[in-house]
This record gives sequence, structure tokens and C-alpha cells, in this order.
Amino acid sequence: MSSFLSRCLGVSAVILCVITSTACSAAQPVDVTREPGQPVVAFYGDSYTRGTGASDPSLRWSTRVSAERDWAEFNPSVDGVGFVNNRDVLSDDLVDLIVAQQPDTVIVTMGLNDNFSYVDRRSDIESAIAADLERFAEELPDARLVVVEPFWYTDERPRSVETIIGWVRDAAENVDADYISGASSWLEGHPEWMASDGIHPNDRGHAEIAERMNDALDDLDLPAR
Repeated sequence: MSSFLSRCLGVSAVILCVITSTACSAAQPVDVTREPGQPVVAFYGDSYTRGTGASDPSLRWSTRVSAERDWAEFNPSVDGVGFVNNRDVLSDDLVDLIVAQQPDTVIVTMGLNDNFSYVDRRSDIESAIAADLERFAEELPDARLVVVEPFWYTDERPRSVETIIGWVRDAAENVDADYISGASSWLEGHPEWMASDGIHPNDRGHAEIAERMNDALDDLDLPAR
């Protein structure tokens, strides 16, 4: 077994321990509070979007972006979850929670953790990506759907990373969603942007993601309030 694969499996084991102990509380967020006329934006993601690695939730990239754009943020993201990976551990499915909010925009950043299930569940992952995006498109027909290339956390990239990126990109195209490319490389070459665990972005890393995300959202003409 390669040293890189061994590290990936080690990361997966750590994440599974975390999600098993915290999933129930993490997957039951309170309803979002919005001001009159303020758009609700839902974030569908994993630990990178939940803000793991940031010193405070206000410093995670999704909250930085929401604050800058005056959005009401709904973020039920959970550590270790993917389109398939650890999905059965959750007491409430994240897609259900997001649909129930009837947001104005959904930003999908899922996919990193599915690399840890790729060998055994390749076909399931491809199907789940398509199914989730189709649900958002069908059940939230008035919402803008923005799909982001899945994040990645090391300069080394297993073959599965590009495969999953391709599935996500194709599924986004099939439902006419907006697509943001390049996110898997946003932290590449910058170990100083990573938290002490070597897996998640630190405050600086979240700030860098927020800056790049805002630029990409501007390119899509996604309005602030």
C-alpha cells in the first residue's frame, strides 16, 4: 500500500470517529434568521464548509462570504460526509434540511470525502451526485444552484479526485447549474494555510477560500443583497 493511500485511509478513520460522535447534533441546525428582503443561501458541504480548522465559526469561509454579501446563511454541513461517504450516519439527510428551508440559492461543495469510499463505492458515488443535484433542481425550482468543484487538501492527488470532479461537473451541467471550477487547487502549495491537523484550512486558509469564492461568484453575477 502506498504511503499516500495509507495517509488517506488514516484521515478517513479519524473523520469517521468524529462524525460518529457528533453527527446528530451537527445535522440539526436551527432555522436561519433573516431580515426582510435578505436572501437565504444554503451551503451543502462537509468539514471544509462547516468550518473545521477555523478558530471561530464566524471565520469560516461560508460565513465570511455570507457576511460580505449580506446573505442569511443556512449551513448544515457535517464533518466527514460526502455524496455517499458516511451519509448513513446522519440522523437527518442534509438535502432534506436544505430543501425544507426553501433557500434562494444553494451552494454545493460536497465531494472531498467520497475519495475515501471510491474504491468500494465508485458507481454509488456517481449516482448519488446526480441524484442530489437533480433533487435540488426539481424541489427548489426557483433557487439558483451553484456547484463548486470539490475541495482537496494535499498537493498529491489520487486518480479519484479528477474522476469525482468530472462526475460533479457533468451532473451540474445536466441540471443547468452554475459551476465553479478550480476549487480543488485553491489551497495547493500553501501549507501555512492549513490547520495543525494538516487536513483542514486554518483562519488564513478559510480567508483565502472566501476570497476566491467571492471572485468566482462575482464572475457568475450572483448578487449580494
